[in-house]
Amino acid sequence: MKECNTFFTRFRGLMFSKPDNLIFDLKRETRLGSSIHTMFVFFPINVYWLDSNKKVVDSCLNLRPFTFKIPKKKARYIIELKKGYFLDNPLIPSITTKPAKTHAK
Repeated sequence: MKECNTFFTRFRGLMFSKPDNLIFDLKRETRLGSSIHTMFVFFPINVYWLDSNKKVVDSCLNLRPFTFKIPKKKARYIIELKKGYFLDNPLIPSITTKPAKTHAK
């Protein structure tokens, strides 16, 4: 999972890029400051917002391109995942992400 900890990496996020998994540390809890958009992100993503205690305060699965989302509560961390990827344990975001399992017979 790539960490976005500079102004440029937070600003760019997934715009004009291939699907990837990102984590953003905003350094403080904020509601409007943790809002996201998917302008120029040409694929759906799964998004989790976490507070300073790394507790999930909101999530949005399958967020479509060219949309805008404000979390329900203040968040410090944002985790953006490729479609089909979910957190193993949303309460411990340091755990690696894994693709959703498919059961083909």
